[in-house]
Amino acid sequence: MNKIFCLSCEDPSYVFVYGANMAGKHGASGAKHALQYHDAKWGATGLCGNSYGINTKDAKIKTLSLEKIQWYIGIFLRYAESAKDKKFFITKIGTGLASYRDEDIAPMFKDAPENCVLAESWKQIIKEMKGKQL
Repeated sequence: MNKIFCLSCEDPSYVFVYGANMAGKHGASGAKHALQYHDAKWGATGLCGNSYGINTKDAKIKTLSLEKIQWYIGIFLRYAESAKDKKFFITKIGTGLASYRDEDIAPMFKDAPENCVLAESWKQIIKEMKGKQL
C-alpha cells in the first residue's frame, strides 16, 4: 500500500479526514494512520482528536453503497461548514480498501466549504464535472 501523504502531519492545524468503518476498527490505511498520529479512538468514527472518520464500510467491514457513503459525506460537509474555525485535510476516502474510483467519490465533495483541502486529482475531477454542467 502507498504511503499516505498527510498535510495534517506537516501542519497539525488541519484535521485529518479518513475513510472509516462503522465498527471503528482502525486497522489499515488512513484509519490506522488516524489512530497512530491523529488521536482517532478505537471504536469511534466522526470527530475524534485531530481526526474525522467518514464511514465507507459497515460494522462487518463490508463496503457501503455509494448512496450511503454520500450520506456520511453530507454529515461531514455540514459539520465542516459549521466549524469555520477548523481546517480539514480530506484523504481520498473510499478509493483504497473500499475500492471505489476517484470519479465515484470526488464529486460528492463538489460543495465542500473553503476550509476543506482535497487531493489535486479530486479538484480536477470536480472542475471537469462542473465545466460539463455549464
